[in-house]
Amino acid sequence: MIANTAAYHFTDITDPQALCATLLARAEAGELRGTILVAGEGINLFLAGSQDGIDGFYAALAEDARFDGMRVKTSYSQMQPFARLKAKVKPEIISFRIDDGQPLDFPRAPAVDPATVQRWLRQGHDDAGKPVVMLDTRNVQEIEYGTFQNALVLPITKFTDLPEALAPHREALRDSTVVSFCTGGIRCEKAALWMRNDGMDNVLQLDGGILGYFEAVGGEGYEGRCFVFDERVALDSELKPLVDSETV
Repeated sequence: MIANTAAYHFTDITDPQALCATLLARAEAGELRGTILVAGEGINLFLAGSQDGIDGFYAALAEDARFDGMRVKTSYSQMQPFARLKAKVKPEIISFRIDDGQPLDFPRAPAVDPATVQRWLRQGHDDAGKPVVMLDTRNVQEIEYGTFQNALVLPITKFTDLPEALAPHREALRDSTVVSFCTGGIRCEKAALWMRNDGMDNVLQLDGGILGYFEAVGGEGYEGRCFVFDERVALDSELKPLVDSETV
């Protein structure tokens, strides 16, 4: 059985090259595959391998105080979904290129937990009686596999297109509670921060993204699967892969 993990953490990294080399060596020692992204703003990890290899990698990372509180999302498959191991230093761990959406420069935008979102979707409004709009911050390739029922989806092919695509909808969203979401939380963390800094004080982010929602409450209110950028293609609400070499 292969353990598949996704994790990110925004924190100040003074020497991204050195950290990238360290993480690459640890992943190689654990015979892991996947992607390690490091930037001055933090790390973004997609790693898969044996449970022992995964546990060893994250145990060492947990000893670094810079990553205190980092959440690791785990699912399992029969197949190894990555062909190789890659490690890169980049300007951002998720490219947004907007100053008002940089998590190290501002307090984190307010988040809402999956159980609360589930309850709001059931009752049709938030606790103040305002309509709830689920805002998908992912691209159209991902949305084809599934999204929340009646979500606002935008015709974007890359995350940097989101501000322009959202502009025509802003007035209509004014009297709603907007919950931005993405796969694991990293994009909606930047998106929600930018939106609030740009005057949309009715925006929250779904804590943990879609995968966190699946882990916490299952798939209620969500239609289809959640696309992932590896050979599993997409996960259902039980975190089972659409493609798995032992089941095709």
